[in-house]
Amino acid sequence: MNYTISIFTSFKDWLVKQVVYQKLNNPLGYVLLLLFALGLSFVLSMLPLKFAVLLVTGILAIPVVAGIFIDLNFGINVMVFAGFLLGLVAKYTDAPIGTALDGMLMLMLVGMLARLIKEKDFSFAKNPISIFIFAWIYYNLLEVLNPWAGSRLAWVYTVRSVALLLALYFIACYAFSSYKRIVTTLKVILFFGFVSALYSLKQEWIGFSQAEITWLNADEERFMLIFQWDRMRVFSFFSDPTTFGILMGYMSMLCLVLASGPFKIWRRIALLVASVSMLLGMAYAGSRTPFVMLPMGVLMFLVLTFKRQTIIAGLFFFMVGGVLVMKSTNNAVVWRIQSAFRGESSDTIDVRMQNQAKVQPYIHAHPVGAGLGSTGYWGKRFTPDSWLASFAHDSLYVRLAVETGWIGLIIYIGLLFTAMRTSIRYYFRVKDPKIKTIYLSLTITVFLLALASYPQEAITLLPTSIVFYIVLAMIARLKDFDPNFAKQSAVVESSTMK
Repeated sequence: MNYTISIFTSFKDWLVKQVVYQKLNNPLGYVLLLLFALGLSFVLSMLPLKFAVLLVTGILAIPVVAGIFIDLNFGINVMVFAGFLLGLVAKYTDAPIGTALDGMLMLMLVGMLARLIKEKDFSFAKNPISIFIFAWIYYNLLEVLNPWAGSRLAWVYTVRSVALLLALYFIACYAFSSYKRIVTTLKVILFFGFVSALYSLKQEWIGFSQAEITWLNADEERFMLIFQWDRMRVFSFFSDPTTFGILMGYMSMLCLVLASGPFKIWRRIALLVASVSMLLGMAYAGSRTPFVMLPMGVLMFLVLTFKRQTIIAGLFFFMVGGVLVMKSTNNAVVWRIQSAFRGESSDTIDVRMQNQAKVQPYIHAHPVGAGLGSTGYWGKRFTPDSWLASFAHDSLYVRLAVETGWIGLIIYIGLLFTAMRTSIRYYFRVKDPKIKTIYLSLTITVFLLALASYPQEAITLLPTSIVFYIVLAMIARLKDFDPNFAKQSAVVESSTMK
């Protein structure tokens, strides 16, 4: 009997040591993990494919959800990952996966509010950008009272995504509590942008996957949009070439500007390689808007830096670009680039101008607009009899003017102007050369997105809609990690009080 008790005690002590102290980081843990993997593989092989995918997703989702709630910075990086790959997943399933993003945002928002109740420190949100974000959220919530709105249900569906995406700005401001966290998230964004570019090159040089071909052929209008000039336009992970092209347009400039900074040589080479890949992907996508974004980004860079070396490099860039535009060619990719500057797209511009002239009297007569969701997809779903439901607004600014009125448009443009002004101000005031370079890249990013939002709905397209508000949070917080800026601000504040 005593011998049996002794064996049991020894086994218990050994088990406690293996599980509690060594945390299964030992042969026992490896054996258990192998047995679990074999058992799970057997169960998955017996289930239908749909249920097997759901089971694996559920297993993976548990630690991810816990991580998102515990570490908001991890949650932001997961949001970036999801935003980039959502379009790819949508080609393989018709499940409402978009609601997963809303769920993650809501979880992070609850996690932040739970911390703020205890900490009661809102200093992270005290900046000019936050004021306009608050104003834009408040105005969108008031739109439920819009007397000209054709559907309250359209407002519910629209305001959900708008309010949660705006909340991402505050979540990111709170999560970016160190320079390292900001840089890490910036690296994640650049990494997935680079991967997106590489995948588009695979589509161009190797071909589309069978699932992508099936997805293309499932919709005649989609196929005609992508198959133009006797070639297939690439779209990478996303829903269309325009979304992908705009993403590559501002991210290639982001990489180029960062490559000009005081970073290690191998980092600068990696940024240049990523930028070239993105420019190639942008060219193969064939969207005209990004082709205009590139020279405007270079011009903005020259204006802000205004150095002899950059001016010479900029003049060389515009000379090469001028030769490219004037050169005759039979290449469909090069011709598409040329058409953005030669006026071949004048018919498209004329149609857009006519549509805008048509809707202007309505905008003048409705200062608060026709209500959120009165145009586009939600308009066709909830108010199909309204002429606004089929109105081709194209531009983000036109859509905002129609849905939220000229009052809402002024608030939103005020937000963009404030973001630009704040970023430029911090760029000239910070002293740390790395932070200064990052501010320069963020300033040009916001400028290009504001520019691209006139011919397209650039800022509302995934993953740009996620990247944009993260960029605004970076602009608001980055200066806090420059010691010289903090000292300078303290001196200014002290002199002001005297």
